Amino acid sequence: MWLAIYTLWLRDLVRFVRQRSRVVGAFATPIVFWALLGSGLGGSFSMGGAERAGGYLHFFFPGTLALIVLFTAIFSTISLIEDRQLGFLQGVLVAPVSRAAIVLGKMLGGTTLALVQAGVFLLLAPVAGITVSAAQLPALLLVLTLLAFALTGLGFVIAWWLDSTQGFHAIMNLLLVPMWVLSGAVFPASGAAPWLRPLMRVNPMTYGVSGLQEILIGQTSGPSFGTAITATLLFGLIMLGAGTVLASRRAQG
Repeated sequence: MWLAIYTLWLRDLVRFVRQRSRVVGAFATPIVFWALLGSGLGGSFSMGGAERAGGYLHFFFPGTLALIVLFTAIFSTISLIEDRQLGFLQGVLVAPVSRAAIVLGKMLGGTTLALVQAGVFLLLAPVAGITVSAAQLPALLLVLTLLAFALTGLGFVIAWWLDSTQGFHAIMNLLLVPMWVLSGAVFPASGAAPWLRPLMRVNPMTYGVSGLQEILIGQTSGPSFGTAITATLLFGLIMLGAGTVLASRRAQG
């Protein structure tokens, strides 16, 4: 089981390094979002303490970090569709390994890639007026790992149902980008319209963004840190279970 997990994990890392366009797409796009939206919208928002601490770029930094994790997770799971078209996935499914090992290997591969790119983006924290101390690193790594694992699992579940990359991108634009916008990454829940607040509370990405905000900028209008950790972990485990069930059903069919 562990050999299968390691093999699929390593394969995702090797493919990512060889496909440089994925590196640019998953990393450069969120930075452009951060620079353009953060600079353009900074004068239109009054963020209270966040504004005094460093302006909208300061507030927007944790949300951009979450967007990098989201994009990396999406680009890593879209390979499922390519693997199915090339016949590689069918070969994996007939191998004498459990379906949970297949799902876990793919999810850990996407999680690792997301953590690497998030770590690179953290080097820009001083530009936003954010200082990451050594004492903050364990909590920050925990939140990023859980969020990356959960979002990779969500991408796996979506990609497993689809047979075309075009359909996958359509679902991404329809579902995943609004999930990020309604996570508290772009605007706090306290400043949202009343009808949006329930959507933000049930959005699983809200909890990961809230945890990042509490660590990096010291304030959040979302749930507490303990609640954020618990909810993100639970969502990741649900996605792992759902992916395992889907993989088993597809194999039997």
